[in-house]
Amino acid sequence: MTMPAPLTLLALRDASVSFGRVQALRDATLSVHAGDVIAVVGANGSGKTTLLRLLHGVVAYSGRREVSGAAGVQAMVFQRPFLLRLSVWNNLRIALWLAHRRMPKVERRERALQALGRVGLAALRDRPARSLSGGEQQRLALARGWAIRPDILFLDEPTANLDPSAKKEVESLLAGFAAEGMTLVMSTHNLGQAKRLATRVVYMDGGRLDTDLPTGEFFNAGARGRAELFLKGELSWSLDG
Repeated sequence: MTMPAPLTLLALRDASVSFGRVQALRDATLSVHAGDVIAVVGANGSGKTTLLRLLHGVVAYSGRREVSGAAGVQAMVFQRPFLLRLSVWNNLRIALWLAHRRMPKVERRERALQALGRVGLAALRDRPARSLSGGEQQRLALARGWAIRPDILFLDEPTANLDPSAKKEVESLLAGFAAEGMTLVMSTHNLGQAKRLATRVVYMDGGRLDTDLPTGEFFNAGARGRAELFLKGELSWSLDG
């Protein structure tokens, strides 16, 4: 029996991004399908964050970026989340209002309460958001992302600055989002995290999308060339190194 092709939510076709004279991303071709959990890996400066921003549509580019009607709602969680000088509750409430202004107020309130409960911050709803610990701030950012029910959630190094306990909490939340069918695209330096969470791994090298493989294949002798050297630890994590 032939399985139906996965729904393509977003696609890049020979897309490039330049910042002045610096070409940060070159001729990227990539499709994001419904239900994907994509881990983007590579050295610092390889283009991971630029790729996420391009997929999210927040940088100028050349080439083509095609967005399906099924990917109309998107959200991005940054390595250091931007939080307003307001309470935890109001940071969440405003994010929901911006994303879903036509949603009835009572429904937005219920969605916000669900989100705080989901990430374990209900007891801290009246605290100033910027007074939270690093792990709590990242969980608040994830609550904002989950609450708006995005078709694709982008995450830029979501556990990079967290202690092991906080990393475990964030990974557990992301695994839960994926289990619910949310499509995730995340950059990470943590190869173990990519193994645990991702269905696909994209390896970036020098601004180019070098390798795109199912996770099992990537980590089990499927990676070739510089991607294989990267996995073996024979390439620097920094292009300047």
